[in-house]
Amino acid sequence: MNKVILMGCTGTDPKMRYVQTRLVAEFTLATNEPPYTTPEGVTMPERTEWHNIVMWGPAAEFAEKYIRKGSRLLLEGKIRTRTWEDRNAIKRTTTYIYVDTFELLPRASQ
Repeated sequence: MNKVILMGCTGTDPKMRYVQTRLVAEFTLATNEPPYTTPEGVTMPERTEWHNIVMWGPAAEFAEKYIRKGSRLLLEGKIRTRTWEDRNAIKRTTTYIYVDTFELLPRASQ
């Protein structure tokens, strides 16, 4: 099963484009792991991961209207990886989260 659930804040406004006749939204999402102390007493700092998010069709239309940098999202989707060679013949890999369902969350209180 290929399923991922993420909750985080958007790092960019959605970039909109069309693939044939379907609207696509792409943006980044930051997720955080809080700091913790190991049983040995070592303090581990907070860790932030950045994810490339892709929304299609009606979800992309919603993203265009309502999602902005700093929006909080809960989303569910699948992991997709794309590999290519850049112009220097170096192999590159990018991982995307293709969104199936999502919920726009209220902003965190300050």
